[in-house]
Amino acid sequence: MAETADVVETVKQGYAFEGAAIELGALLAGDEPKPEAAVRIPLSMVNRHGLVAGATGTGKTKTLQLMAEQLSAAGVSVFAADIKGDLSGISQPGQESEKLLARTKTIGQEWTATGFPTEFYALGGQGAGVPIRATITSFGPVLLSKVLGLNDVQESSLGLIFHYADKHGLTLLDLKDLRAVITHLTSDEGKADLKDLGGLSAATAGVILRSLIGFADQGAEAFFGETEFDTADLMQQRDGKGVISLLELPNLQDRPALFSTFLMWLLADLFDDLPEVGDVDKPKLVFFFDEAHLLFNDASKAFLDSIAQTVRLIRSKGVGVFFVTQTPKDVPDAVLAQLGSRVQHQLRAHTPNDAKALKATVSTFPSSSYDLAEVLTQLGIGEAVVTVMNEKGAPTPVAWTRLRAPQSLMAPASAEQLAASVQASPNNAKYTEVIDRESAYEKLAAKVQAGAERAEAEQQTEGQAKPEPKPRAQKQEKSMVEQVVGSSAFKQFARSAGREIVRGLFGAARRKR
Repeated sequence: MAETADVVETVKQGYAFEGAAIELGALLAGDEPKPEAAVRIPLSMVNRHGLVAGATGTGKTKTLQLMAEQLSAAGVSVFAADIKGDLSGISQPGQESEKLLARTKTIGQEWTATGFPTEFYALGGQGAGVPIRATITSFGPVLLSKVLGLNDVQESSLGLIFHYADKHGLTLLDLKDLRAVITHLTSDEGKADLKDLGGLSAATAGVILRSLIGFADQGAEAFFGETEFDTADLMQQRDGKGVISLLELPNLQDRPALFSTFLMWLLADLFDDLPEVGDVDKPKLVFFFDEAHLLFNDASKAFLDSIAQTVRLIRSKGVGVFFVTQTPKDVPDAVLAQLGSRVQHQLRAHTPNDAKALKATVSTFPSSSYDLAEVLTQLGIGEAVVTVMNEKGAPTPVAWTRLRAPQSLMAPASAEQLAASVQASPNNAKYTEVIDRESAYEKLAAKVQAGAERAEAEQQTEGQAKPEPKPRAQKQEKSMVEQVVGSSAFKQFARSAGREIVRGLFGAARRKR
């Protein structure tokens, strides 16, 4: 019919890009897909970011898999959080079936079973992948405050604690280092050190310490320490294909803030490390941020502002970010406004809140001939409403799209396949071994001990050594950091401690190469 012909022609012209592109699928019009009206995202616009949204079970993960495959084939590295373990099959060729081939034929897709180069990671080694860790010093006070759920005053105090540790050469490798410094700063010696900086109240220190204990009880000790992950390892190629890095997130429901904030640390570290490249033909890396609502829940305004700044600026470093969540309402306006591509799967309107989310979603799309409120509730699995940014930076026509099928396995890889991939990874040996090197705590303790031994030797030489009274048990329990940092040996060492830590976005320490 004429109306359908008009829609086909509009989409055909609107998505006719000259350069390389991600092929999402074909326009669905009049209940039939129209292969001649292909729906695509220009590779040059992928670093303008995007959103993949939809209710549970509507195909978001398969859309992510489809996009990751094509990015890899174009030589672009990909990072994705594998929430349910469903993405691990991207490393294996897909399985052909009559139903699959019948679907791909209707949309003009030439389907070939293909696996893609994949690296598997796990936070702190709590999973089958190569361990990813960060030091507390690198993670910084802002991200850690988000994880711990601290209020503004407590976050400010934690920032003061990090400032003190940075200034005095006290590298915080893990949680016990941070607890030791906090304990010191509530001692008499520590209070004097902070006198000119506003001080740290015992009540606030207590809250932070209790939060750290609860955090450690959730298993967080495993996430912090060395060897610290180098985000440069996310940008690799093999045989001309970009490597797809998948981060396993087991037990997400137990510590959602940690997982989402850890992903933000990866982005902040990338931002600090990568050079400016401006507009490029294709991105260096595309970062898929699944379960994105977890990042924004209960976040302070300052934290949200930092996220918006990261998203705005990191595109000039050649990095594209796609947020994956249920509705655009999950993403703050300041971030949503920067997402150039939208792939919206089915939404449900079973409750008043669902209806409100549906209305909000419709308002985020350009005007179109569709009744989007109706279309969004009628989309089938593997279908989506799409609009992207064309090569000139303008939004394309809204298109009801039947999406292409991934060519890799649309199921988890087997445990044997996963184990073999991890064992063969060049990063396995690099990150699997846990390094427990001396932190500032141990180094300073050794320095003080050496100074005490020299003093004792001098006293014996001069015949002035006097037996010291046996210390009471209470004095023996005094923390080593209290002894070290309050000593004159420490103060001399601190004055010559070397470089000061430089912090970037979210207070994360900037990597020195």
